[in-house]
Amino acid sequence: MAQRGEPRDLLSRLAEAGEEAIKRLGDAPGADRLADVANTLRGRVDELQKKVRGLDELERRVSELEQRLAAVEQKPAPRKRSTTTAAKKKTSSS
Repeated sequence: MAQRGEPRDLLSRLAEAGEEAIKRLGDAPGADRLADVANTLRGRVDELQKKVRGLDELERRVSELEQRLAAVEQKPAPRKRSTTTAAKKKTSSS
């Protein structure tokens, strides 16, 4: 039973030390500025995450376009009819 009491004491000590450390940080000069910077950073990270999520859609669209382009490039180019032979026939028959 003594072992069960020790972890509680250890955990309570750690909890008290953590609470005390947080209190000291709050009382330190510049702590409010640090909190503002942390909040600003959080906002910027949120914006960045939204932009990164949009990249997945763009990558999918680019992939589709690349496939379409590859399909178009594989088709043989249509042959152009030569108009010079038709013009020669008209001039020679006149």
